[in-house]
Amino acid sequence: MTGNIKEPKYGRLLDDFKVGEVYHHPWEVTLDDGILALFAASFLDPNPLYSSRRFARDLGFRDRVVPPLVLMNFALSFSVHDVSEQTIAHLAYIDMKFPNAAYAGDTITASSQVLGVRLSESKPDRGIVHVRTIAVNQDGAPVVSFERRALMPVGVLEGRAHPPIVEFHDPKTRAQSGPAFAASAPHLGPLDEIESLPRELAQGIKRAGWRGRPRGLFEDFEEGDLIVHDTGRTVGESEHMQLTCLTRNSHPIHYDEVYSRERSFAGTRVVEGGLVFAWVCSLASRDTTANALWEIGYDRGSHPAPVLAGDTLYSASRVIEKRDYNKQAGVIRFKLIGVKNERPAALLIAGVDLFEGKAPQKVFEIERAILLPKRSAIDQL
Repeated sequence: MTGNIKEPKYGRLLDDFKVGEVYHHPWEVTLDDGILALFAASFLDPNPLYSSRRFARDLGFRDRVVPPLVLMNFALSFSVHDVSEQTIAHLAYIDMKFPNAAYAGDTITASSQVLGVRLSESKPDRGIVHVRTIAVNQDGAPVVSFERRALMPVGVLEGRAHPPIVEFHDPKTRAQSGPAFAASAPHLGPLDEIESLPRELAQGIKRAGWRGRPRGLFEDFEEGDLIVHDTGRTVGESEHMQLTCLTRNSHPIHYDEVYSRERSFAGTRVVEGGLVFAWVCSLASRDTTANALWEIGYDRGSHPAPVLAGDTLYSASRVIEKRDYNKQAGVIRFKLIGVKNERPAALLIAGVDLFEGKAPQKVFEIERAILLPKRSAIDQL
């Protein structure tokens, strides 16, 4: 006897999205020390701003800071429930900023607003949805904001379990009226603006114990530098699923093998893109951001190819801009590339244009801007 069978569905198809709609994602997570320890064990970021209470306090923060890409992974994953659980592919990261520091013990929630919906010109069975997602802490202060584009099948999702939409705002005006979205929707500007830096950094560089730190001060980089990061990172099968569930990413393509054999373009589970993003960044961190005062932001990011469990990731960085910020610090902008299963040095020697061209090994690319201390300022401490 089957009775009255119900099979609730989550996410949306293309025709379910309306420009201006705001989705308040149901997840609410307190970022405790255990969560941060799991990420630290997986991402091996050497910046003491994220691991040392003493160092962070000497820079003016009240405690060690939650790594920005942890915040991004939670916000991205929270949005899947309402936005992209039915998606075909994640297409782009746009204008990602971290306007306020987050700390262990903070509770994170997120909302997304639909900015655009359009049908594909080449394939009429799918289209592109453009959303802005913002995560806030328990006080309503935004800790990460970004836009993204996702490829969706056309149609209306039958049996959708989401409640009716109760908020609608014109995304062109940024004049938000809903209290939750209003508190979390500042104008953050393009990547080359840095007015969204945390207020703690206004206090300047303090004695933070710079001796013995890895290379990577402002003076160490010049425009055109190409840095090939030597160490690779093999993605563990249970590890990527554990982190996907930890961040509350509900798309079954990342952890349900039966679903993936039936519906995944890869015929198996695919590693969640936010994790690939963070691993590629962490592979570059020892050479580029180990001394970063802040991750100003990311822009123009994409995943040209998928990553599966067992793949080995590598990174390469190119300096595309260098400019002063003040007497104590400067801004370096990198083009960051992630490849799989082949070392980037070998690919570059073979003539593969990893930074501007296409290659089957390329799995990630993005621009990132960081704030680095100047050696001249540190020498004066």
